[in-house]
Amino acid sequence: MKIRSSVFFAGRGRISIQELSEGIGLSPTPVARRIRHLEERGIITGYTALIDEAALGFEVSVFVSVQLDKQIDKALEEFEAAVKLMPEVVDCWLMTGNRDYLLRIATRSLSTFETFLTGKLTKISGVSNIESSIPIRRVKMGIARTP
Repeated sequence: MKIRSSVFFAGRGRISIQELSEGIGLSPTPVARRIRHLEERGIITGYTALIDEAALGFEVSVFVSVQLDKQIDKALEEFEAAVKLMPEVVDCWLMTGNRDYLLRIATRSLSTFETFLTGKLTKISGVSNIESSIPIRRVKMGIARTP
């Protein structure tokens, strides 16, 4: 099913089957069937609202590259378990290359980022090197790539 993103998303997490069917020119029954099929295949994995972090007071995003002293399963598992408990960590990716992880941290200010960095992130066992980058502005935002 080829859908223009402006029709499907329409500024909300999910539009009604009726609205979607009208937007793409199909009746509601086949649209609902196709959506259910995409969900069952795991292509549609869920529905969400997009949050303006700055409006909630989290005005600073920082990208942090982390290198561990050992790249063994136990060290990776411990690091991942620790960051999963940290609400400041919005995204965490296991990486190839010079660094082991890339994190996006969202905080209220540079001062609260410093507190997070020195009080939490550097305290995780096995962290050997951290490099932070502060973005100036977002150029493009996407949710997922579609055909």
